[in-house]
Amino acid sequence: MDINSQNVEQIVRQVLQEMSGISAPAASKAAAGPIPAKSRAAMLTALEKYEIKEFPIPELGDDDILVKVEGCGVCGTDAHEFKRDPFSLIPVVLGHEGTGEIVKMGKNVKIDSAGKPLNIGDKVVTCMIFADDPNITMFDLNKQNVGKGAQVYGLIPDDEIHLNGWFADYIVIRGGSTVFNVSDLSLDERILIEPCAVLIHAVERAKTTGILRFNSRVVVQGCGPIGLICIAILRTMGIENIVAVDGEEKRLTFAKEMGATGTVNFKDHKGIEALADAVKDEFGGYLADFAFQCTGSPVAHANIYKFIRQGGGLCELGFFINGGDATINPHFDICSKEITTVGSWVYTLRDYATTFDFLKRAKGIGLPMHKLITHKYPLSEINEAHITNLKMEGLKIAIINE
Repeated sequence: MDINSQNVEQIVRQVLQEMSGISAPAASKAAAGPIPAKSRAAMLTALEKYEIKEFPIPELGDDDILVKVEGCGVCGTDAHEFKRDPFSLIPVVLGHEGTGEIVKMGKNVKIDSAGKPLNIGDKVVTCMIFADDPNITMFDLNKQNVGKGAQVYGLIPDDEIHLNGWFADYIVIRGGSTVFNVSDLSLDERILIEPCAVLIHAVERAKTTGILRFNSRVVVQGCGPIGLICIAILRTMGIENIVAVDGEEKRLTFAKEMGATGTVNFKDHKGIEALADAVKDEFGGYLADFAFQCTGSPVAHANIYKFIRQGGGLCELGFFINGGDATINPHFDICSKEITTVGSWVYTLRDYATTFDFLKRAKGIGLPMHKLITHKYPLSEINEAHITNLKMEGLKIAIINE
């Protein structure tokens, strides 16, 4: 709706009220500035090929929200789609680590999924779309997760709306979606919410074992963005004995900035026994009480059991897609050591709400979360952004709109 038509509608409503006392239907709430008729979107049209296309911005339904995108992180899932399309989504508008500003809302939209008021100009993020149960609330705890009757913006098959992912100038948030008002967080913090929620969920899963405690010795294997965020969350919980394992010195150095007390470069050790001894040495002669496996490598999964003490625990969260089989010895690796293992898969609504407080706490104790975003590209350079991501030249790559 343009400004002229909006003024006409206001005049009509006023005239009707004066003539008959009957109110005209409530209009959509829209920003004071003009909203364009079309939006750019980066559509993945073939393997390793994004094309910038323009699509009409549709009329909003009474429960819908139009968001002007400010930025979106490039996830490992986006990299998988860019390289191989394992979810068979092409053509698709990707981007699920996004955030932006509300510029228009349907008349029924008043609060977010946590009950916080929503207004034009508020900064928001989305979590999940519950197609099977649109009435679910965040207080259903861990009963719903991605892939269990829920979808995520940026991983939705293309349809007549097209503006279904955050790699765009605008995104249409449909009724039945979950949305959170995060106006009190910076743009960089908002871009990190989705990956941080993955780790909040993993740590909550780990806590169910009863093994992860303040004085636990914890090893984190894999120091990409996921592993580094894991370290930061553990540090905000008060866990101070954390050893990071990776093959890149730059990442291991950053792991210490995020709260790790020791590091091990697996490239410096030949064989799993030598590697396990190196981890043990970093813990002062002890194996880990608990381990987080944050890589997508089956070899890494097989190795991590050797880092864990008898009666210890493990959280495996590194495999979002099928990365292949891992070879372990059930007797030596699990049974005789009585290791308690939990798997972690994405997040729930409750984890999103917890994530907002984590980011504030991390900032409060001086953890450099903003340094996770090492590269920023405009939407027009999205192919270059994904190539940089695949080359592992940085940590978190982000698309920032002009």
